[in-house]
Amino acid sequence: MDIKRSTKSTANMLINFLTFEAVKTIAEQLEETDKLKALWFNQFSTRERLQNGELYIKDLFEVHQEMAFRVMTVREHLANEILDFLPEMTRTGIQQSNMQLRRRHFERIMSVQASEGYAECENLDSDVENKEPISEDSVGNPPEAVADSDVDGDRASTEANQ
Repeated sequence: MDIKRSTKSTANMLINFLTFEAVKTIAEQLEETDKLKALWFNQFSTRERLQNGELYIKDLFEVHQEMAFRVMTVREHLANEILDFLPEMTRTGIQQSNMQLRRRHFERIMSVQASEGYAECENLDSDVENKEPISEDSVGNPPEAVADSDVDGDRASTEANQ
């Protein structure tokens, strides 16, 4: 795993996301204060490449310098407000998500295994029903009673022989 590359990629993604959040914030503010500028800004933002924050701001500088500075200022403010909490929130969020995903996975596995076990029990029940019935001598008589009757029969035959 290339940690440097992953870190750089994550930072770039975060910069692009903060640019997007800054644009959304400014669009909401303009919607309340200057509807005409808000319309222009929304059209520019949808037309241009907002996925790449750096390119977006560079293109915005060419057509409206004041708005480009405003996006950069809001983006920086968001970064200052968010980044202090981000590492711990990210760790906690990933741990909680992993725990929930594992729990759901184990619950699914256990329900599949339980239903397979239930199907096996049903198969055993049908096997028992299909077997020949047990003799009447042993049905209703506990094993000790059957053994005692054999012992009594042996005694009677032994006494008769004497």
